[in-house]
Amino acid sequence: MPKHDIESVEVDRRSHVEVLFEDGVRARFELAALRQACPCADCNARRTRDQPVAPWIDRGEQISITDAELSGAWGLSLDWSDGHSTGIYAWEKLREWVDAGRVGTIAD
Repeated sequence: MPKHDIESVEVDRRSHVEVLFEDGVRARFELAALRQACPCADCNARRTRDQPVAPWIDRGEQISITDAELSGAWGLSLDWSDGHSTGIYAWEKLREWVDAGRVGTIAD
């Protein structure tokens, strides 16, 4: 079984996204960190140019999810309260981030 296959996903629109992977690992992703790690082409280009992805988050402004839906069987599409909606968070990428300690934490 691949480590990135999922059992379930829970979206708390004001706080976090929690993913239970089929191997039993439960990962929790806080929204600010998840928004900052957006994998879309525009956000990746900003990071490549050393520009902030969402500077208002760095200033302490709140972010929330306005809509969430599965993107086929491979990821989660999120629409954000700042109007951003082009990032699709692949399960494989989420697992890679949490395993590396980059984004998200292993939940109890």
